[in-house]
Amino acid sequence: MNKYIVNTESQITGEYEVHDLDENCDRIPDEKNRQDLGYHLNCESAVNKAKEYYDNVDGCFYCAKECHTR
Repeated sequence: MNKYIVNTESQITGEYEVHDLDENCDRIPDEKNRQDLGYHLNCESAVNKAKEYYDNVDGCFYCAKECHTR
């Protein structure tokens, strides 16, 4: 299981991006802009958890590519 966070600052296009902290991603936000989502088997589960906090959620193109839809 990997650890996921969601960026608390939305993208210019309005979505809140989910990141996999166990991947080497240079797009992971600063710690002050992270909301912990816990450990998940996949990014789909992490995105669903993030939707408890934000309506418009997407996976990061770089570290949660299978959940990136925009």
